[in-house]
Parts: sequence; C-alpha cells; structure tokens
Amino acid sequence: MAVYTEVDDAELIDFVSTYDIGALLSCKGIAEGVENSNFYLQTRAGGFILTLYEKRVRETDLPFFLNLMQHLSARGLNCPQPVKNRNGDALGRLSGRPAAIVSFLEGYSIHHPEPVHCAELGVALARLHLAGGDFPMTRPNRLSVNDWRPLFAPYAERADGLEQGLRALIESELSLLERIWPRDLPGGVIHADLFPDNVFFLGERISGLIDFYFACTDALAYDLAICLNAWCFGPDHVYRRDCGTALLMAYRQLRPMSKDEILAFPILARGAAMRFLLTRFVDSINVPPGALVRPKDPMEYLSKLRFHREIVAIDGYGLS
Repeated sequence: MAVYTEVDDAELIDFVSTYDIGALLSCKGIAEGVENSNFYLQTRAGGFILTLYEKRVRETDLPFFLNLMQHLSARGLNCPQPVKNRNGDALGRLSGRPAAIVSFLEGYSIHHPEPVHCAELGVALARLHLAGGDFPMTRPNRLSVNDWRPLFAPYAERADGLEQGLRALIESELSLLERIWPRDLPGGVIHADLFPDNVFFLGERISGLIDFYFACTDALAYDLAICLNAWCFGPDHVYRRDCGTALLMAYRQLRPMSKDEILAFPILARGAAMRFLLTRFVDSINVPPGALVRPKDPMEYLSKLRFHREIVAIDGYGLS
C-alpha cells in the first residue's frame, strides 16, 4: 500500500456517498507498500480501505481480484470483501483512477516472524491454494520469468550504481533462470505477494490476508517460494532454518507437494528472489515526487539471491 494520487475532499465525500456505509468521518493515507494508493476510511458504519489502482494494475484485471476475494471468503478464508455501491458495482472511479472500497480487517502485521508465525502462514497459504482450486477465472502472472528481462532492460545501466558488477550478475542470472525455469508444475490461484505486511495476526493466529492485487494463475510452489523469501530471513538477511522448516512442514501437512515441486523448489526460491530484486530496483528509481510511499530496499533481495544460488535441494531449507 502507498499513496501516489491525492484525493480531493469534496470528490471523496461524493464518492463515499454512493455507498451505504454512512457518512465519511475521516480519511488517512497509508504509506506501506508500493503499488496502489490506499486510504483508511472511517465512516459512521466503521472502518474501510479505499484503493485507487495505479502502476502495474490493469483495469481489466480488477474483476479477477475482486471476485477472488469473494470466492476465498465464501470458502472460509478471512480476506477483505469488496463493498458494492447502490448500483451494485464493486468498482468505481475516483480522481481519474479505478477505485474500490473493501472491508477492514482487524489485526496487526508481524515485523520479525518466528517459527510459530511461519507455521501459521504455511497453513494459511495451503488453505488459499486449496480454496482457489475451483475459482473459475484465470489471470497470467505478468511478473514471471519471461517478464523479468524486459522489466530490467530500461534501467540496466543504473544497476552498477547500487553495487559494482550488479548488472552482469543480474543478466547472467536471468539467462540461467530463463533456461531452467520449471514450466509444468501443479498450478492454480496464487497470492504472489504474501509478505508479512499482507498478513494480519491476533496473538499467534492469523486473522486475515490482504492485498490480492498481484494474485494470478501460476505454479503453487512458486507462491510458497515467495513466502519463504519474505518470512524466513532475519533482519540481517541471513536465512533462518527454523522458520523455513516451520513454513514448509505446515504447508505440506495440508497440501502435499509433488516430487517435481520438491525438486524444483530451490530454482523457484531463486527466481522469487530475482523477481523482488528487480521490482524493488525499478520501483526505487520511479518513485513520483511527493508520493507518500516507503521504497523497499532491493539489496535485501540481492543477499537472498546469493543465498539461494548455493542451495541445490530442498533439504538446504530445512526440509528432508
């Protein structure tokens, strides 16, 4: 979440008035995240999240995201629910952007996950994958292996400004990943961005999952690899084997992995590190002036990528 587009007060009041959620009492921009403009709304009916869709989000993809949240909720997952206006539409326009209001979830994000939190995440991710098995819509992953080189190319000359030799390292890694990327793994709906700030806890139990705006159809084990990168490294970017073991074991107890998924997992984890290295690098260059956003550090994922390059089998992550 972030704020790229400022919203005029009068326009916002008019927009909210088309919903049966009571009069607007307050609106506060949310700085976390990097993709869309997000605001916390307080109305007479309670709290809600207003999202203006920007940057990589295509308007034609929005029905996929909104319908997916409704589908998952109907199958027992606690995630935000789109609020429909009086015309029955979940999607509108505000400040020249597609916009939606969704329900607010109670809970807080864990900044330094421990094994107990990673085990909870493993269960939640497996439940998401199973619940999405009969979701009728599909959406390609537009930030998968074939998209990484075009994403990087316009900014390649600036990579060595972060670290000498980074451009050559990335280009070499891209060539390898493009050649060996697994193509026929079990697939379905994935979240694709289930970082700690997109998972809410109450105590040691997950209370909800949010921010489904990278969700797509891809390899299920790739989603697990994204989570391992996001949850199982300490603040010093050193891999925590206890967290990795907890995540992988909890996931597999609910959704067993195939032999092919197990064999491919180190490559998937390596690719997931590359994906976030590249998007963070590009985002750090393209922050609009005046935007309320905290750019994420791409060098964190360079450290993780280097770790994964040394792993040849899933037991390197703590799972035999």
